[in-house]
Amino acid sequence: MPGAELAGRVAWITGGASGIGLAGAKELARAGAHVVISGRTARTNEAALAELKGLGSAEALLLDVSDRRAVAAAAADIERRHGRIDILVNSAGTNIGRRSFRDMSAEGWDEVVRINLDGVFYCCHAVLAGMRARGDGLIINISSWAGRYASALTGPAYNATKRAVIALTETINIEEGANGIRATCILPGEVATPILDKRPIPPSPEERARMAQPEDLGRAILFAALMPARTCVNEIVISPTWNRFYLGGLETAKR
Repeated sequence: MPGAELAGRVAWITGGASGIGLAGAKELARAGAHVVISGRTARTNEAALAELKGLGSAEALLLDVSDRRAVAAAAADIERRHGRIDILVNSAGTNIGRRSFRDMSAEGWDEVVRINLDGVFYCCHAVLAGMRARGDGLIINISSWAGRYASALTGPAYNATKRAVIALTETINIEEGANGIRATCILPGEVATPILDKRPIPPSPEERARMAQPEDLGRAILFAALMPARTCVNEIVISPTWNRFYLGGLETAKR
């Protein structure tokens, strides 16, 4: 019945307390999945959970995806309590303000790599054994337009990690498709999410209004999740119609 397409499914969304992750969590909850969001701060987790409770079954847990042991423990706990993780959405991501080669530090590089790449790998690694045993599972990794089209705007650490996420996703399909596991990589252009506040010059409210919105990406996540098990959506590239990268990139956008 409508609203119950994913009934009985368990979805884990990292970075699920805000932005694209929360938008995806809302769509999956509305579709009947039990949603587990994870994030690094209790306050944002609680606020997100309050939004989700009116839409479907949901819970929240504190987690830093760059902590390998904590990720493994979180996945094991979800599987112990719910018996399965059917859908993993890797939406946790970050960037830094001082992001150019000229300005960034080695510590800044490490911070971005630990969350954007190591964290994605840790979460995928933690769920694959259970999915393999069940012969079914979906992993959705949020990469970026910058993963396909590197930009000075996003910086070397973000560009490199988001491109690596594309390769990681592709490798899951190469190795695990025969085991009934599908992986989708979503490459969004500019989306009006809180990560924009970390830019050296944050976009104005008017500029953000012309960008893709989190709910647009939530629908893309749901689209991949509702595909039958026989079908893999390998990649979704999605951008604002008013695409500032098409309009001349950093020089035109001046952000």
